[in-house]
Amino acid sequence: MKQLKIGQVAKQSGLTVETVRYYEQRGLIPEPQRLDSGYRVYPESILTRLNFINRCKDLGFSLQEISELLSIQIDPDNSSALVKEQVEHKIELVKEKISELQKLQGSLEQLSGMCCGEGSVSDCPIIDFLKH
Repeated sequence: MKQLKIGQVAKQSGLTVETVRYYEQRGLIPEPQRLDSGYRVYPESILTRLNFINRCKDLGFSLQEISELLSIQIDPDNSSALVKEQVEHKIELVKEKISELQKLQGSLEQLSGMCCGEGSVSDCPIIDFLKH
């Protein structure tokens, strides 16, 4: 089985060495073997796990949520319903965030509509509104 040093793992996974170490500290990846020199060496399979973590992050999962997903898959007897629940929960959080952002957008559009963008900043109704 091919062993990879941390620099190789970082390069092949698109992460930094610091991120790989951080994931190890957080328990997202197992502690690697160490050479007599103290260098970390990882099995090639770590790249699959890091790819999983990266994909989860791209989908907006937090490191805690990723940890939970990793824990679920350790036991092959776990139901895929547990994974689906995690995804459904994330969908709800995204919907809430979208709603909050839409409200923020509306408020900003109203604020923008208060000013024609001409004249002195001292007469700007946006600045006046923000002061009070």
